[in-house]
Parts: sequence; C-alpha cells; structure tokens
Amino acid sequence: MGVINAINETSNKAFDAGETYVKASQEYYKLKAFQQLARAFSFLSKLAIIGGLLFLALIFLTVSGAIWLGQFIGSTALACLVMAVTLFVFTGISYLLRKKIDKNIIKKMSEEFFD
Repeated sequence: MGVINAINETSNKAFDAGETYVKASQEYYKLKAFQQLARAFSFLSKLAIIGGLLFLALIFLTVSGAIWLGQFIGSTALACLVMAVTLFVFTGISYLLRKKIDKNIIKKMSEEFFD
C-alpha cells in the first residue's frame, strides 16, 4: 500500500504542477495578446493623427506651391497641372517601390510581434 500511496501522491503533485503551469501560460498569453493589441492600437492611433496632419500639410503645401508657381509662370491653371503631374510621378514611384515598402513593414511588424 505504501508504494501505491506514494505513486498517488506523486501523480497528484504532478497534476497540480501541470495545472499551475497551464494557468500561468494562459495568463502569459493573455498579457502578450493585450500587449500586442495595445501596441497595434497605439501605432494605428499615432498613424491616423500624424498621417492626417501630414496630409493636411501636403494639401496646403501643394495649393501654396501651385499659387506661387502660377504667379511665377503667369498661369494658375498650368501651375495646377504641373503640381498634379508631380504628385502623379511621386505616386508612380511609390507604386513601383510597393514591394520594398511591404517588406520593410512586414520586417518591422515581425520584430514587434515576435518580441
């Protein structure tokens, strides 16, 4: 009977240790998920605020550049056309570099996610 009781006691201790490990793992993964969600939400919030302000600045810069260029060359319509073509060129360059941009984003996100 002593051997059976010892085995029973040992198995109970192992079960308790396993249960403690599972609970600790659950808590760890909850905290890790919260950390990742908080970082993602923080990043998206900063991106929205900074991106929105930069977009407004780009609009004002483009309009003021078109007005200045219009006064310089004597035609506001031609200046707006030049500014539009310039923005299309920048858009085309961004489109051509899209895979490189994707790789950089994935690399940075993987560093954050698998931290």
